[in-house]
Amino acid sequence: MRGNVMTEGIRIGVSSRRSFLKMSMGVAAVAGFPAIVPSSVFGQSAPSNRINIGAIGVGRISRGHDLPGIWQFDQARIMAVCDLDSNRVEEGKALVNGYYAKKTGKDHDGVIGYRNYRELLANKDIDAVVISTPDHQHAILAVDAVHAGKDVYLQKPASLTIAEGRAMSNAVMSSGRILQIGSQQRSWKQFHRACELVRNGRIGQIKHVEIGLPGDPSGPDAPPMLIPPNFDYDAWLGSTPEVYYTEMRVHPQHGYDRPGWLRCEQFGAGMITGWGAHHVDTAHWGMNTEYTGPVEVWGSAEFPTRGLWNVHGKFLTHAIYANGVTMDISGDFPNGIKFYGTEGWIFVTRDSEVTTSDPGGKAAALQPLRSSNPKILESVIGPGEVHLYESADQHGNWLDCIKSRRAPTAPAEIGHRACSTCLIHHIAMKTKRRLYWDPVKEHFKNDDEANSMLSRPQRFPYTMNA
Repeated sequence: MRGNVMTEGIRIGVSSRRSFLKMSMGVAAVAGFPAIVPSSVFGQSAPSNRINIGAIGVGRISRGHDLPGIWQFDQARIMAVCDLDSNRVEEGKALVNGYYAKKTGKDHDGVIGYRNYRELLANKDIDAVVISTPDHQHAILAVDAVHAGKDVYLQKPASLTIAEGRAMSNAVMSSGRILQIGSQQRSWKQFHRACELVRNGRIGQIKHVEIGLPGDPSGPDAPPMLIPPNFDYDAWLGSTPEVYYTEMRVHPQHGYDRPGWLRCEQFGAGMITGWGAHHVDTAHWGMNTEYTGPVEVWGSAEFPTRGLWNVHGKFLTHAIYANGVTMDISGDFPNGIKFYGTEGWIFVTRDSEVTTSDPGGKAAALQPLRSSNPKILESVIGPGEVHLYESADQHGNWLDCIKSRRAPTAPAEIGHRACSTCLIHHIAMKTKRRLYWDPVKEHFKNDDEANSMLSRPQRFPYTMNA
């Protein structure tokens, strides 16, 4: 991740929306899997039209969600995997090769493994990448990928900081590449339906939104451990400060259980961005505020006083938008989004309370869409009303947009706005006072302390090459 040093002075706001110059990677392409293979190997899609995919990060979310989400489509071919853990590289290759072998009934050994993502980006046979790394790597890798001419599927949240998110969105817009944020709720019927009903006034004028998130428990102290020889820990820390290695801070060396970095503020903000990026995005969709953010925010949170894991615990935050709509976010609300209007309410959530790998144990089944009056849900959206972007599958929509060059359902700017709103709420937890946000300039009004939290110093040489 070598690039120009960028510390806490990333420029954000109106002046930073100028186009970035597309930068050359300056790395020779490595030998790759051949671009043309017999059509009988991968189905009926013409090989010359197939999208060659490289997967950066092949841990839990990649193996369980992103790789299966992509390989189900014949128009795509996963031809490379990359991870800083060499064991995961080999296991990722075996997983993908095994899938294609089972699908075709023939031996398959066509997946290239990389330890250095820059070498993967330099492979000219690769058209697009899916980035499934820890949160602190998201924006930096996305910028490098679009500079390398790759289309990108980027796991949420969009960035570690608001400044990085702004730089990422600007780089995508200036590059002309297709970037899809992994906000898959946009491709689930109940979320689309709820937001379309709200946008068309089926609960009257929207007044308030309530967002419930899962919780994240604290943990014990964890002593230093020897860095495994198969793991490039320094590159994994990336732009964040150097701290001692312990397995609880990173990911399991055996298996793919939920990794510890999700509970360390060095690498992310906790559930406020982990699940919040999904639910705030859905709220923005229904509120018609996808390209802006709140103007006031305040709240409080409990933070662990000891132990390795230090993301927020119990919390309640509040926000006001320029249109007068208010928003509350808390772990005490049911997991989901509840829209309140002058003529009723709509609540929407996933099919279960949490995913099976989230803390809290069993994923209890839920009714995903309900309202104050069942007739609201039976309403028909007429031809002259608001019809929101329809997508049947988040990964499939990305692949379709790579070919059509149409904007995807969750482009970079929308993902950035959802993530930045979550981060604003996180800053309110930290400052414990009312903050006034300018969503156009993307800074707080008359609050130097809060503005200092919009970015973080980046450790050389793992800096954003914006």
